[in-house]
Amino acid sequence: MTDISPELRDKLDAAAFRRLVSHLQNRPDVQNIELMILADFCRNCLGDWWRAAAQAEGVSLTKDEARERIYGMPYAEWKARCQRQATPEQMAAFEARRKTET
Repeated sequence: MTDISPELRDKLDAAAFRRLVSHLQNRPDVQNIELMILADFCRNCLGDWWRAAAQAEGVSLTKDEARERIYGMPYAEWKARCQRQATPEQMAAFEARRKTET
């Protein structure tokens, strides 16, 4: 791999993260349950990770504040606008994935 300074790596990581967040904000049709089944993380996970990173830097955020960064709006608003009820098939796939992890 090309020799990249820690500062440049952080800059590139931040840019990739911002692009991922923007992509997810522009694709509300992609449901969190689908992300969990396929990738084992969702928008809520990203919010939790962002909050943990903030706390590691001494910044105190609530879960709702961190989720708003990821969703681009308050989580309750996104949920009301965009979240669909998970299908029985999705729930079965999610449960099957969880069982393989334990």
